[in-house]
Amino acid sequence: MPVEMQRRKEQDHSIAGRFEMRRRLPNAPLEGIVTDICGYRETAPGHFHNVEYASLTVPLVISFAEPFAIGLGKAPGDNDRFASFAAGLYAGPVVIESFGGACCVQVNFTPLGARRFFRQPMSELTDSMVVLDDVLGAEGMALRERLGNAPDWTVRFDLAEAFVAARIENAAETLLEIAWAYDRIITSGGRTRISSLAERLGWSRKHLASGFSDAIGIGPKTLSRIVRFNRALGLSRQQAADWADIAADCGYADQAHLVREFRDLAGETPTALSVR
Repeated sequence: MPVEMQRRKEQDHSIAGRFEMRRRLPNAPLEGIVTDICGYRETAPGHFHNVEYASLTVPLVISFAEPFAIGLGKAPGDNDRFASFAAGLYAGPVVIESFGGACCVQVNFTPLGARRFFRQPMSELTDSMVVLDDVLGAEGMALRERLGNAPDWTVRFDLAEAFVAARIENAAETLLEIAWAYDRIITSGGRTRISSLAERLGWSRKHLASGFSDAIGIGPKTLSRIVRFNRALGLSRQQAADWADIAADCGYADQAHLVREFRDLAGETPTALSVR
C-alpha cells in the first residue's frame, strides 16, 4: 500500500500532555471482520475515567504497560484489573479507569468477525473479560511481545492486521441463516420481529436463539435492544431532537420505555446523556 494511502487511513486523536491515540481503518480483506485498530498511550499521571455504553464491538486489548480497571455495570473494584484481554458483548454500561500508565493496541471486531477470529462460541466471552492466553494461547502471548517491541504505531498496526488476516484465513464462515438474520436486525434498526425471522428461516425461536448465542454471544432479542438503543442515541445527537419522536421512530412502546432502556444499556437517563 502506498505510504500516502496508509497515512490517510490512520487518524490521530491525541491530546498533548494527556494521551496519545492513533486509529487505523482495516484493509479490504478485513472489512466486515474488524471495524478499526487503535493505539493508546497515556503520557501523564492522572485518573482517566470513561463509560462505554452497550455496543456491538468485540474488543481485543493487548497491553504493554499498566492494566485498566474495568467494571461491568458498576464502578470497578480493586480486583477488577485487566491488562491484555478479549471482551464479549455486554448489554449495559462498561466503566473503564486508568491512572496515567496505560499503553495498548486494541483491535475492534464486528460480532460475526469475532466468532471467526476467536474460533469459539461467542457465548464464552459474553458479559466478561477473558485474559489473552485463555483466548489465544501461546500465539497471543507471542503477538503481545512483538507488538511491545515494535518501534511505532504503524508497525504495530501492520503486525495486528497480519495476525488477524492469518487467523481468519481458514476459519469457518458464519452460517448463512445467522448472517441473514443478523443483517435483518441491523438494517431494520432493531425493529424486525424475532418471530418473523424464525418463521422465514423455518426455525423455532429457540433454535434461532441458540445460533445467535454461538455466533454472536447474545440472543436476537438482546441484539435488537442494543441496535435500537444505539440508533436512538445517534438520533438524540442531532439538532432539535425530541425524545418522544425518537422513541416512536425507534420502535419503543413510549418514552417511558425508552428511558428504561437507556438506564439499562447506558446507566443513565436520556436527559443526562443529552447534556454530555
